[in-house]
This record gives sequence, C-alpha cells and structure tokens, in this order.
Amino acid sequence: MDNLGKFLEDLDRRRQELAAVFRIDELKTEIEVLRQQREAPDFWQDQERAVIVNRRAENLQKNYQRWLSLEQSLAETKELAQMATSEKDNKLLAELSDQSLKLSADLAELEKLSLYTGAYDESNALLSVNAGTGGVDAQDWAQMLERMYLRFAERQGWKTEIIDRLLANEAGIKSVMLKITGVRVYGNLRSENGTHRLLRNSPFNADGLRQTSFASVEVIPEILPNDLVIKDEDVRLDVFRSSGPGGQSVNTTDSAVRLVHLPTGITVSCQTERSQHQNKDNAFSILRARLAKLELEKKEAEEKRLKGGVVKAEWGQQIRSYWFYGNRLVKDHRSNWEDTDVDGVMDGHLDEFVIAYLRWRKDLV
Repeated sequence: MDNLGKFLEDLDRRRQELAAVFRIDELKTEIEVLRQQREAPDFWQDQERAVIVNRRAENLQKNYQRWLSLEQSLAETKELAQMATSEKDNKLLAELSDQSLKLSADLAELEKLSLYTGAYDESNALLSVNAGTGGVDAQDWAQMLERMYLRFAERQGWKTEIIDRLLANEAGIKSVMLKITGVRVYGNLRSENGTHRLLRNSPFNADGLRQTSFASVEVIPEILPNDLVIKDEDVRLDVFRSSGPGGQSVNTTDSAVRLVHLPTGITVSCQTERSQHQNKDNAFSILRARLAKLELEKKEAEEKRLKGGVVKAEWGQQIRSYWFYGNRLVKDHRSNWEDTDVDGVMDGHLDEFVIAYLRWRKDLV
C-alpha cells in the first residue's frame, strides 16, 4: 500500500498543478459564454465563425468532462486504497494498482493538452513550403515535405485544401500553400516553422553524390474577416494571368491576384483557382493571417525583451535535419528530439516532434 499510496499522492499533486494551468474556474466561465453565443438567434449568420465557436465549445466541454472524471476517479481510488489497506484486501489493492496506472495515462493526456496555450492554437492554419538552396534537389525536397504534411493532416483527421502551388520545371515544386482545417491545427503545426535541411545521396546526380538541400516552412493561423479588418486604402490589388511550369499560361483570363499591403510591404499572390474572385478571397485570407502573425511576433519579442530574454531568431533558422544516408535520422535542433524511423516521419508520423517542441517552448517561458 505504501507504494500505491505514494503513487496516488503524486497523481493528485500533478492534478492540482494541472488545475492551475487549465484555470478550471475560467474554463467553466468560457464554456458558459460559448453556450450563450450558440443559443443566440443570429449565431449562424456568420457560418465560418459559428463552426469555429462550435468546435471550441465542444473541445472545452470534452476536456472539462475528462477533468471532472479524473478528479472523481482519483478521489474514489484514494479512498478505496485506504479502506483496502486497513482491511488487508490484497485482491482489491491489486485492482486499484491497475486502476492507478490508467489514471496516470489519463492524466498524461490532459498534461499534453495543457501545452496548447498559444493565442491561436485552436485555429485552422495556412502552411506553405518553399524550395530553398539546392536546385532540383531542393525542389524535390519541398514536394516531399508537402506530402509529409498532407499525410500528417490525414492521420489527424484534418481537411486539406491547396491554396496555391507552383510546379518546378524538372522535378518537385517551387512552392505550395495549404489550408488545413481541424482541431488545434495551428497548435500542432506551429512547431514546423523554419528551415528544414535534407542530407542525402542525390538521385539527380549521375554519380549519386551527397547533396544538402533546404526548404522553408511557414505556418500561420487562419484569421476570420471580422477578427482583423484590412482597410481598402492599405491594399494595392493587381490581377494577371496564371502561369504554370516554364511560364506557359494556364488561364486565358486575368484570374490570378496579387495583393500588396502598403503599410507593411507584405505581398501575397494566388493563382490556383480559375476564378479571380476565389483567388482574391484566398489572397485576403493569407494576408490577414500574415498580419496577425506579424503582430503576434512583435508582442512576443517585446515580452522577451522586457523579461531580459533572447529575441526570437530570424526567419530561416534551421530547425530540423533529415539524414537519408548512413545512420538514418531525423533530429529537431530545438527540442533535441530524434527519430531513426525516417520513413515513418516522412509518412506523417510527427506527433512526438510536436509534443517535444511544445514542451521545449513551455520551458522557455
């Protein structure tokens, strides 16, 4: 019983620490606020927002119920353990020992959820991959990363949509932007921001020489129109004809759209859709997301400056390396998480990298 008692006490300590992180009282208040919003007569007038509010309400309610169930089960187990000890009921003690392991696993899952503390962690995301240094190998690498994220999204049950994609002339892609919709998409994918390095024997070199290739990944949260209003006078809109590999025309009409945000200089282009209206909507969606991310980065940099911390590294920082030769390995240079199952990682098994990053980020705060 001594070991079981200590184990249960440790679980209860972790539960109390988690209660502070989750802010249980605030969680109950937010659930009630969302319930009132969902019952409003005009709730479904803005369908995009309604879907997001519904999803958040359901997730919060689910997590809150899991929390209550854990709290109740842990209290009952502690009480039964004391009774079984006093009555020397070894059979019950064995059952309670098994139950305590289940409670520990449930608590570990809730501890993982507590890592999603970012302002936009519950949001959908726009993910872009751009080929960097390395010529044809880099363009091939960009397409491999695209497939990796599509497989990861599929495993998570998320919906994906290609917003913009530019094929390379020989192999691979020059760039791609994906809109990914689902539960905690940005919270899970924010770990991918930065430069990804590939080291392999090049299939595009007759001698199979070792080649180092780079691709940059940018992940930004989707921002709804009502959440960030862009003034008409702050944007220059250009239209042009879509083009494919080699510069050939894809459309005979000016359906492609380019937006330039004059105050910041941010430029966004979209040409995947055949409709200028659809490309314009997609371009504004990307622009809103990039403006929101810019403000978030400014806020984080200022907070770190006030705390005396290190200012965020510039865009392009190498965050992860993938060795396809020798002792095959994928290593994250921030969290130091490693995985020797390179094929599994490239097939979208990124969960451990995500959690390791979130824990690393939490330790920095």
